[in-house]
Amino acid sequence: METDLIEKMPCHNQQLNNSESPEHAAKHVRFARSSPAAETCQDEPCDNQTTSDIQRQIGPQLKLLPLNDQIRELQTIIRDKTTSRGDFVFCADRLIRLVVEEGLNQLPYSECTVTTPTGHKYEGVKFEKGNCGVSIMRSGEAMEQGLRDCCRSIRIGKILIQSDEETQKAKVYYAKFPPDISRRKVLLMYPILSTGNTVIEAVRVLNEHGLQAKHIILLSLFSTPHGARSIVQEFPDITILTTEVHAVAPTHFGQRYFGTD
Repeated sequence: METDLIEKMPCHNQQLNNSESPEHAAKHVRFARSSPAAETCQDEPCDNQTTSDIQRQIGPQLKLLPLNDQIRELQTIIRDKTTSRGDFVFCADRLIRLVVEEGLNQLPYSECTVTTPTGHKYEGVKFEKGNCGVSIMRSGEAMEQGLRDCCRSIRIGKILIQSDEETQKAKVYYAKFPPDISRRKVLLMYPILSTGNTVIEAVRVLNEHGLQAKHIILLSLFSTPHGARSIVQEFPDITILTTEVHAVAPTHFGQRYFGTD
């Protein structure tokens, strides 16, 4: 089975066919034009938007990973309806790891000096203490292992938010955080930003526990313009880190990742 999985997975260093074609030249388009089915997206001028258009609308709070062929391929495999669950989880974990690494890069560092085995002094940096993760259940839990792989001892809180069947409003059912979360920098994990309502409610809960939005870095894999804009309008000091902003988000992510589709 492992051999079959490896054979199906395109390696990042495989040579792509028609690499000199016009289609290949368009690979650096971060905000893809919407399909006809996406023209009805919520209050968004979805077509012909460029990176600068979106950044100007949402502001510097929105940060995107630098696009390369590796990230673009992972995005493609995750969005492909024919992708097997094994390949889906494998590629999702890789993309999650990239987002987590960049999220850690947004946290504060302090300078330090260490002594090498040869007795030389080395001027470097180290994390400042007081960081933690918070996952929005259930899909946010898919990102927890990626964070633990990078920070073995980091504490992770959880929030469970679901839509009320009658009002369709986000409702908090469960929340558990480190007791001193108001003094921490928080990596809030939620892979898909569609409407932004779930994240907005989660940040409100964190606010109620004394945490300011400026100390929250939201880690996601995919976002819609509407979702990112809604969050920033509600919390102008928050930071959003994602790999792509597109009118159509892969909302099947949680079901595919956990095998409940």
